[in-house]
Amino acid sequence: MSDRSCDVVIIGAGPSGLSAARTLQAAGKEVVVLEARDRVGGRTWTNHIDGQMYELGGQWISPDQTALLALVEEMGKETYPRYREGDSVYIAPDGTRTVYSGDMFPVAESTQAEMQRLIDTLDELAARIGPVAPWDDSEAAELDSISFHHWLREQCHDELACANIGMFIAGGMLTKPATTFSALQAILMAASAGSFTNLVDDHFILDRRVVGGMQSVSEQMAADLGEGVVRLDSPVRTIHWTDDAVVVDSDTVTVHASSAIIAVPPNLYSRISYVPHLPRLQQISHQHQSMGLVIKVHATYPTPFWREDGLCGTGFGADRLVQEVYDNTNHGEEQGTLVGFISDIRADEMWALDEDARKQAIVEALAEFLGPKALEPTVFYLSDFGDEEWTRGAYATSYDLGGLHRWGPVQNEPVGPMHFASSDIAAHGYQHVDGAIRIGQDTAAKILKS
Repeated sequence: MSDRSCDVVIIGAGPSGLSAARTLQAAGKEVVVLEARDRVGGRTWTNHIDGQMYELGGQWISPDQTALLALVEEMGKETYPRYREGDSVYIAPDGTRTVYSGDMFPVAESTQAEMQRLIDTLDELAARIGPVAPWDDSEAAELDSISFHHWLREQCHDELACANIGMFIAGGMLTKPATTFSALQAILMAASAGSFTNLVDDHFILDRRVVGGMQSVSEQMAADLGEGVVRLDSPVRTIHWTDDAVVVDSDTVTVHASSAIIAVPPNLYSRISYVPHLPRLQQISHQHQSMGLVIKVHATYPTPFWREDGLCGTGFGADRLVQEVYDNTNHGEEQGTLVGFISDIRADEMWALDEDARKQAIVEALAEFLGPKALEPTVFYLSDFGDEEWTRGAYATSYDLGGLHRWGPVQNEPVGPMHFASSDIAAHGYQHVDGAIRIGQDTAAKILKS
């Protein structure tokens, strides 16, 4: 076990921790970054499965994610647009498959009208409440005491409209049943992306990817910090702290510093022992922030066959096993790749099956959207961050009912010399890589000003 001294020790080498380290180092501070995994990138992870490159974690950039876009440009990285030429597919609750174009699902006009009304209502609430301090709104307690599922049905009596709108937050973002999180949490999700309209517009929210994969952003940040700054395979076990110093014990090194940034998701805070222990509100609030669960499905074929049928590869079905599917073909590749998502309870059901039955159920779900050729991928893989010891879920944490307005005000507060930073507690860019970059940079700036 070696000893190191620096100005700031950072726990976690994902986009938050590395962007904080980059900012601090540029200002002349000495930093050490401790990472539990054998890689950098956190919930961004580019890997090769049977020779095929897959982005196992976060991958997309939307036009409003200016912090991430600026960093990518600064690094000289290229981006490319997601393929979306052609029609989309919608599967109704009765299994009816409809090919359509345009932004609105091909449902009855009355249901379309109700969906648009709900979108408008959520846009208004997101604009008013905002992402920075949603708990300060006059209706925060009321909106935080009702589940998003039940709030939608208070606003609208069209069940299909409620299910379709609920899918974009429950399955699409928080990856939990809509009965388990509040309307305020859903509004925060919309506000952090600029509007609910942005969330339902797949052309916007899933706009571009980084050539070579999103993890390469973290890999380049780590390389730019210099040799020996990032220590892999170094899970932090204990933080001893006073008002103006920390001693951080990991499996490979003990680091003495003036400040610490804990750049891991809130569900992992308790993996660390604090001496003295954290204040009461922190200890309680962390127990009410939990990860969702989602399976990211990767399926590669000899060609993107759906394009030959005039389809863009996009499909939606709120009650289907795979709720969303997209063309995820990598830059410059001739083979075609689909990505799909199986969320919360349906993910539980899939992990209860044996491997063969699970794969068969999933490729059959893809074939519902894109036809029988989807049944025979040449490469098939399931991303499962719920099985990652140093993540334990996906995409990010959210509060249980009533938790956001009660404990949100303390989630970004430092404890002595310890600061917290992850996309899970970001305002703009909540849950996204952009939010991770923003909160990393902002937390570093606060330390520099102190």
